[in-house]
Amino acid sequence: MSEWESGWWQLTYEEWQLRVPSAIKREPVWELYGYRKALYLFDRVWEDCGKFMHDQRGRIISDQLIRSSGSISANIEEGHGRGVAGKEYQQFLRYALASARETKGWFYRAKELLSADAVEHRYALTDEVIALLITEIERQRKRLNVARTQT
Repeated sequence: MSEWESGWWQLTYEEWQLRVPSAIKREPVWELYGYRKALYLFDRVWEDCGKFMHDQRGRIISDQLIRSSGSISANIEEGHGRGVAGKEYQQFLRYALASARETKGWFYRAKELLSADAVEHRYALTDEVIALLITEIERQRKRLNVARTQT
């Protein structure tokens, strides 16, 4: 039985988190739960895409999934690195949100390459990342509005 058939893709967030190197966990952006979930999503995508390599269509989808899912955490990192207060950070969060929505679309396109359970898990995980990003964008918007009214 292959790792795929044995359900390796069911690695829980908690199990995954134990495997993340401390060099990553020491970064200030690690405190953002949505960032951690985005990294977890990317690692699931990376594993999924290994299964797609046998098919030309799968290789094309794999490339897009890796790009879009990697862009989620990368945009959070870049925005966080520029400062967590301000419109610029919000803009990078919106880029991350767009990439998360794109990732969900690519999972739809990959539905013939994954088990139905895996696809549903990825949809749910992507939806969670989207919800966390929307919440953080709204929190930042309110934070900016409060700062503006105090000046």
